[in-house]
Amino acid sequence: MKNLIKILLVTATLFVGGAAFAAAELGKDYKLLGTAQPTGTKKIEVLEFFFYGCTHCFHLHPKLSEWEKTMPRDVELTLVPTVFRDSWEPMANTFYALESLGQRQQLHDALYRAWNEEIVDLSDEDKIANFVAKHGVDRANFTAAYNSFSMQSKVTRAKQMIRSYNISGTPTLVVDGKYVIEGLQPEDTIRALKEVIVMARKEHRK
Repeated sequence: MKNLIKILLVTATLFVGGAAFAAAELGKDYKLLGTAQPTGTKKIEVLEFFFYGCTHCFHLHPKLSEWEKTMPRDVELTLVPTVFRDSWEPMANTFYALESLGQRQQLHDALYRAWNEEIVDLSDEDKIANFVAKHGVDRANFTAAYNSFSMQSKVTRAKQMIRSYNISGTPTLVVDGKYVIEGLQPEDTIRALKEVIVMARKEHRK
Protein backbone atom coordinates (compact mmCIF):
# COMPACT_ATOMS: atom_id res chain seq x y z
CA MET A 1 0.00 0.00 0.00
CA LYS A 2 2.83 2.37 0.91
CA ASN A 3 4.54 1.61 -2.40
CA LEU A 4 1.33 2.34 -4.28
CA ILE A 5 0.99 5.72 -2.54
CA LYS A 6 4.59 6.59 -3.44
CA ILE A 7 3.96 5.68 -7.07
CA LEU A 8 0.83 7.82 -7.16
CA LEU A 9 2.64 10.76 -5.60
CA VAL A 10 5.52 10.52 -8.07
CA THR A 11 3.08 10.24 -10.98
CA ALA A 12 1.16 13.29 -9.77
CA THR A 13 4.37 15.27 -9.37
CA LEU A 14 5.50 14.42 -12.88
CA PHE A 15 2.08 15.33 -14.27
CA VAL A 16 2.08 18.72 -12.57
CA GLY A 17 5.64 19.38 -13.62
CA GLY A 18 4.86 18.42 -17.19
CA ALA A 19 1.85 20.74 -17.24
CA ALA A 20 3.94 23.59 -15.87
CA PHE A 21 6.50 23.21 -18.64
CA ALA A 22 4.12 22.31 -21.47
CA ALA A 23 5.01 23.86 -24.81
CA ALA A 24 3.01 26.82 -26.01
CA GLU A 25 0.21 25.87 -28.39
CA LEU A 26 -0.01 27.34 -31.86
CA GLY A 27 -3.35 29.05 -32.33
CA LYS A 28 -3.98 29.25 -28.59
CA ASP A 29 -0.90 30.85 -27.02
CA TYR A 30 0.70 32.28 -30.13
CA LYS A 31 0.41 32.55 -33.89
CA LEU A 32 2.97 32.83 -36.67
CA LEU A 33 3.60 35.89 -38.78
CA GLY A 34 2.69 35.40 -42.41
CA THR A 35 6.16 36.61 -43.35
CA ALA A 36 8.94 36.33 -40.78
CA GLN A 37 10.79 39.59 -40.16
CA PRO A 38 14.55 40.07 -39.71
CA THR A 39 15.59 40.79 -36.14
CA GLY A 40 17.89 43.56 -35.00
CA THR A 41 20.00 41.45 -32.67
CA LYS A 42 21.82 38.10 -32.51
CA LYS A 43 19.90 37.41 -29.32
CA ILE A 44 16.30 36.21 -29.14
CA GLU A 45 14.42 39.41 -29.87
CA VAL A 46 11.21 40.25 -28.03
CA LEU A 47 9.27 43.25 -29.34
CA GLU A 48 6.43 44.79 -27.37
CA PHE A 49 4.10 46.93 -29.46
CA PHE A 50 2.31 49.16 -26.95
CA PHE A 51 0.49 52.42 -26.33
CA TYR A 52 0.51 54.26 -23.01
CA GLY A 53 -3.23 54.86 -23.20
CA CYS A 54 -4.02 51.16 -23.73
CA THR A 55 -5.62 49.64 -20.63
CA HIS A 56 -4.44 46.15 -21.55
CA CYS A 57 -0.87 47.42 -21.97
CA PHE A 58 -1.15 49.09 -18.56
CA HIS A 59 -2.17 45.81 -16.93
CA LEU A 60 0.58 43.86 -18.70
CA HIS A 61 3.25 46.45 -17.93
CA PRO A 62 4.07 45.43 -14.31
CA LYS A 63 4.20 41.75 -15.26
CA LEU A 64 6.45 42.40 -18.23
CA SER A 65 8.67 44.71 -16.18
CA GLU A 66 9.02 42.03 -13.53
CA TRP A 67 9.93 39.46 -16.16
CA GLU A 68 12.43 41.85 -17.77
CA LYS A 69 14.42 42.05 -14.53
CA THR A 70 15.18 38.33 -14.68
CA MET A 71 14.91 37.60 -18.41
CA PRO A 72 17.56 35.25 -19.84
CA ARG A 73 20.83 36.78 -21.01
CA ASP A 74 20.24 35.58 -24.55
CA VAL A 75 17.01 37.61 -24.82
CA GLU A 76 16.65 41.27 -25.73
CA LEU A 77 13.45 43.26 -25.12
CA THR A 78 12.63 46.24 -27.34
CA LEU A 79 9.58 48.46 -26.90
CA VAL A 80 7.83 49.84 -29.96
CA PRO A 81 5.32 52.68 -29.43
CA THR A 82 2.32 51.97 -31.63
CA VAL A 83 0.63 54.61 -33.78
CA PHE A 84 -2.76 53.54 -35.09
CA ARG A 85 -4.05 57.10 -35.49
CA ASP A 86 -2.67 60.62 -35.52
CA SER A 87 -3.66 61.25 -31.89
CA TRP A 88 -1.28 58.47 -30.78
CA GLU A 89 1.78 59.98 -32.45
CA PRO A 90 2.67 62.45 -29.65
CA MET A 91 3.23 59.53 -27.29
CA ALA A 92 5.55 57.84 -29.79
CA ASN A 93 7.45 61.12 -30.07
CA THR A 94 7.59 61.32 -26.28
CA PHE A 95 8.87 57.75 -25.93
CA TYR A 96 11.77 58.29 -28.31
CA ALA A 97 12.54 61.79 -27.03
CA LEU A 98 12.87 60.48 -23.47
CA GLU A 99 14.88 57.52 -24.71
CA SER A 100 17.37 59.84 -26.45
CA LEU A 101 17.73 61.79 -23.20
CA GLY A 102 18.32 58.63 -21.19
CA GLN A 103 15.15 59.30 -19.16
CA ARG A 104 12.63 56.89 -20.64
CA GLN A 105 12.87 54.48 -17.73
CA GLN A 106 12.40 57.34 -15.29
CA LEU A 107 9.08 58.39 -16.89
CA HIS A 108 7.76 55.08 -18.23
CA ASP A 109 5.65 54.16 -15.19
CA ALA A 110 4.50 57.76 -14.70
CA LEU A 111 3.21 57.97 -18.27
CA TYR A 112 1.24 54.75 -17.85
CA ARG A 113 -0.31 56.05 -14.61
CA ALA A 114 -1.07 59.44 -16.15
CA TRP A 115 -3.10 57.85 -18.92
CA ASN A 116 -4.80 55.04 -17.01
CA GLU A 117 -5.20 56.23 -13.41
CA GLU A 118 -4.76 59.98 -13.22
CA ILE A 119 -6.46 60.72 -16.58
CA VAL A 120 -4.01 63.48 -17.49
CA ASP A 121 -4.45 65.24 -20.83
CA LEU A 122 -1.28 64.45 -22.81
CA SER A 123 -2.67 65.18 -26.24
CA ASP A 124 -0.07 67.64 -27.52
CA GLU A 125 3.56 68.65 -27.20
CA ASP A 126 2.98 71.55 -24.78
CA LYS A 127 0.95 69.47 -22.32
CA ILE A 128 3.47 66.64 -22.51
CA ALA A 129 6.39 69.03 -21.97
CA ASN A 130 4.68 70.40 -18.86
CA PHE A 131 4.14 66.87 -17.57
CA VAL A 132 7.72 65.64 -18.07
CA ALA A 133 9.10 68.87 -16.59
CA LYS A 134 7.10 68.20 -13.41
CA HIS A 135 8.84 64.82 -13.29
CA GLY A 136 12.34 66.24 -13.44
CA VAL A 137 13.05 66.37 -17.17
CA ASP A 138 14.54 69.61 -18.52
CA ARG A 139 11.79 71.13 -20.65
CA ALA A 140 14.09 72.74 -23.24
CA ASN A 141 16.07 69.55 -23.75
CA PHE A 142 12.88 67.53 -24.05
CA THR A 143 11.36 69.92 -26.60
CA ALA A 144 14.53 69.81 -28.69
CA ALA A 145 14.59 66.01 -28.61
CA TYR A 146 10.83 65.81 -29.31
CA ASN A 147 11.29 67.79 -32.52
CA SER A 148 14.62 66.34 -33.62
CA PHE A 149 15.14 64.63 -36.96
CA SER A 150 16.42 61.44 -35.31
CA MET A 151 13.27 61.17 -33.21
CA GLN A 152 11.07 61.62 -36.30
CA SER A 153 13.07 58.92 -38.07
CA LYS A 154 12.45 56.50 -35.20
CA VAL A 155 8.71 57.20 -35.24
CA THR A 156 8.66 56.62 -38.99
CA ARG A 157 10.49 53.33 -38.46
CA ALA A 158 7.97 52.31 -35.76
CA LYS A 159 5.10 52.95 -38.19
CA GLN A 160 6.82 50.82 -40.81
CA MET A 161 7.23 48.01 -38.28
CA ILE A 162 3.54 48.14 -37.40
CA ARG A 163 2.74 47.48 -41.05
CA SER A 164 5.47 44.88 -41.58
CA TYR A 165 4.45 42.91 -38.49
CA ASN A 166 0.75 43.36 -39.29
CA ILE A 167 0.02 44.69 -35.80
CA SER A 168 -3.70 45.16 -35.26
CA GLY A 169 -3.92 45.70 -31.49
CA THR A 170 -1.96 46.36 -28.34
CA PRO A 171 -0.23 44.93 -26.47
CA THR A 172 1.33 42.56 -28.99
CA LEU A 173 4.57 40.68 -28.40
CA VAL A 174 6.62 39.37 -31.31
CA VAL A 175 9.38 36.89 -30.54
CA ASP A 176 12.29 36.33 -32.91
CA GLY A 177 10.52 38.01 -35.80
CA LYS A 178 7.92 35.26 -36.23
CA TYR A 179 5.99 34.28 -33.08
CA VAL A 180 3.09 36.60 -32.17
CA ILE A 181 1.52 36.67 -28.70
CA GLU A 182 -1.64 38.74 -28.30
CA GLY A 183 -5.08 38.76 -26.69
CA LEU A 184 -4.08 36.86 -23.53
CA GLN A 185 -4.39 37.83 -19.88
CA PRO A 186 -1.15 39.26 -18.40
CA GLU A 187 -0.20 36.06 -16.56
CA ASP A 188 -0.86 33.94 -19.65
CA THR A 189 1.07 36.38 -21.83
CA ILE A 190 4.18 35.99 -19.68
CA ARG A 191 3.75 32.20 -19.54
CA ALA A 192 3.42 32.02 -23.32
CA LEU A 193 6.39 34.37 -23.73
CA LYS A 194 8.64 32.14 -21.64
CA GLU A 195 7.53 29.03 -23.55
CA VAL A 196 7.94 30.62 -26.97
CA ILE A 197 11.43 31.82 -26.03
CA VAL A 198 12.36 28.19 -25.29
CA MET A 199 11.12 27.28 -28.77
CA ALA A 200 13.09 30.12 -30.35
CA ARG A 201 16.23 29.15 -28.43
CA LYS A 202 16.05 25.61 -29.83
CA GLU A 203 15.88 27.03 -33.34
CA HIS A 204 18.91 29.24 -32.69
CA ARG A 205 20.91 26.16 -31.76
CA LYS A 206 20.21 24.36 -35.02
